[in-house]
Amino acid sequence: MSVLVLVVDDEPDVEALFRQQFRRDLRAERFIMDFANSAPDALARVGDTREHSLILILSDINMPGMTGLEMLPKVKAIRPEVPVIMITAYGDADTRRKALENGATGLLTKPIDFSLLREEIDTRLAAAN
Repeated sequence: MSVLVLVVDDEPDVEALFRQQFRRDLRAERFIMDFANSAPDALARVGDTREHSLILILSDINMPGMTGLEMLPKVKAIRPEVPVIMITAYGDADTRRKALENGATGLLTKPIDFSLLREEIDTRLAAAN
């Protein structure tokens, strides 16, 4: 069974950035990285990922329509075992508190520290095996 990381962000350049940062892992098929450009799209994918082992969700907070913070409890209701890390340009204490209260595992601020994110993914991969 393949291992899946789902990235949720409305910015069109995010997919290219993540694919570039994790190109070696993706080529080596260590995991699959899927992308959703909205919270409703992400919720549909979270409910329909049984063919993959979903190990991590990375979600932007500020998105049009449903925000990442509004999506978070819905994701946790569908897949409570899957860790969710929120991504924001505004790493203030109030945003961090709201994310953690709603079930987030952590909060990353933009620009993303990809070495830190790689460590997180490696930890999840080790736990999945």
